[in-house]
Amino acid sequence: MANVQLEFQASAGEADPQSRPLLVLGQLHNLHRLPWAQLRGKLQPRVTEEIWQSALSTLNPNPTDSCPLYLNYATVAALPSRVSRHNSPSAAQFITRLVRNCLPGGVNRCIVMVCERSEVFASACALARAFPLFTHRSSASRRTEKKTVTVEFFLVGQNNGPIEVATLKEIKKVGKDLGITPTIIRDEELKERGFGGIYGVGKAALHPPALAVLSHTPDGATQTIAWVGKGIVYDTGGLSIKGKTTMPGMKRDCGGAAAILGAFKATVKQGFKDNLHAVFCLAENAVGPRATRPDDIHVLYSGKTVEINNTDAEGRLILADGVAYACKDLGADIILDMATLTGAQGIATGKYHAAVLTNNEEWEKACVKAGRNCGDLVHPLVYCPELHFSEFTSAVADMKNSVADRDNTPSSCAGLFIASHIGFDWPGVWVHIDIAAPVHAGERATGYGVALLLSLFGGASEDPLLNMVSPLGCNGDSPAEDMERDSKRRRLV
Repeated sequence: MANVQLEFQASAGEADPQSRPLLVLGQLHNLHRLPWAQLRGKLQPRVTEEIWQSALSTLNPNPTDSCPLYLNYATVAALPSRVSRHNSPSAAQFITRLVRNCLPGGVNRCIVMVCERSEVFASACALARAFPLFTHRSSASRRTEKKTVTVEFFLVGQNNGPIEVATLKEIKKVGKDLGITPTIIRDEELKERGFGGIYGVGKAALHPPALAVLSHTPDGATQTIAWVGKGIVYDTGGLSIKGKTTMPGMKRDCGGAAAILGAFKATVKQGFKDNLHAVFCLAENAVGPRATRPDDIHVLYSGKTVEINNTDAEGRLILADGVAYACKDLGADIILDMATLTGAQGIATGKYHAAVLTNNEEWEKACVKAGRNCGDLVHPLVYCPELHFSEFTSAVADMKNSVADRDNTPSSCAGLFIASHIGFDWPGVWVHIDIAAPVHAGERATGYGVALLLSLFGGASEDPLLNMVSPLGCNGDSPAEDMERDSKRRRLV
């Protein structure tokens, strides 16, 4: 479904489904609350009210179900009627699946999404994931027609009025579009300034490693937030080289940095009231004469020394430099790093839930709630440095970069390695999110992480929809209270 333009509109208008195929999607009890008058203009003359009601009566979602309304031009699909407490109430993963499987073909198509207002953000993100942007198939370049999918939301339950939707255009250069000049530290300058982690990982590659920073510093900010992204543009494993079955797909090892770039763009464009820095740790973990060797010792930006015992545990090295920079140079109150860090994450929390590790229990709960609100699901890892950090003990350096016992919660240990470079007694909030599994579905990237960051930090946004889905800040305030709130109430910490 690549090369499709997705348009969110308050009203998709009326059309014969034979000329504009239609998919109606929602939980069954919500579909029953959809008035026929709302649908009539999108289905007639092909589908009558009797056919519509008959189709609803045949649906038996287990967990989902669908029924054609008119040949292959109109379909109604039902989401799971109930979800567990560790899932999103929107059933976001099932939305993406149903759209891919049930949306009729055509150049101009329509989706009517039936849900409650609190589920709009997660549902919209799930719909977008069904239409990947990238394709390199030769047939795609020969296609001249433009395919469009128009999405209309119908809201049920409380606050079921019309929803206003604005479409943001894709841009090639985020910094230029936002009027921000990035700070870039590259190649030998990294070495000179003490970024031993990023430099050591990327020094063997054709394209030199870099630390890039985009900064948003509005007037009236009450705190400083730093998002740090792992941007390994390709990971061979280095001299601890990956095998022929585990190396393919490592183009996705920059998923953390990609998510932060997308979230930073959206967050700033929607209006963000606090200082926000996006820190990108960029390198290719390549094999060559200059590659880091096992037994090498690197001095990282924190000043701590690391004995390399696994060059394929490279993500934590570059993120350690990134969080130390956020702490020392940016003066961040909140540091969140996001990375495709460990294969063990998929074993610990599964394919759909990212893993969160944090020094703050309230933020752990907030991450889980934000994930349920937006569809980017999250589940906690064990945070216990006094029991687990000894896995990195080295006889000749402050620490090794890979654990001694791979059966002792390796995903938690990997996150603790990063935290150690700002210190376990650091008074700020540190959050680590490992997205190794949910960053892709099959061979396609999912864009995981953008919605999660928008939801988690939505309390400092000027966007009312993001205020609503945020578990932090002042999302419960009325507009009048928002104008009167003082700086302490605005703080996310």
